[in-house]
Amino acid sequence: MGNKKVGTPTVSGMKASMWDYGIGLGGGLGYSLITNLTGSGLLGGLLSAAIVGSAVKGERGTVLATVLGFTSIVNSTGQAQAAPASSGNEATL
Repeated sequence: MGNKKVGTPTVSGMKASMWDYGIGLGGGLGYSLITNLTGSGLLGGLLSAAIVGSAVKGERGTVLATVLGFTSIVNSTGQAQAAPASSGNEATL
């Protein structure tokens, strides 16, 4: 394990965290608007994450694209529904 230290919160550290939070809110809003146009399926989520990730430059854009990609796959698999069970009364060909 590395030498990570837990320090006392500073005003500059809180300011940087609030900036990151604001970038995340903006990215989430952009993602939501784009998925309304492209659909929230796997391909729509991929396109939306790619657009938002490329709009936000640097490490923040990379993190947004990663988190949005994770979110889109979780949402896509959550929307998948199992085929209805057969009651045995259907005719087969």
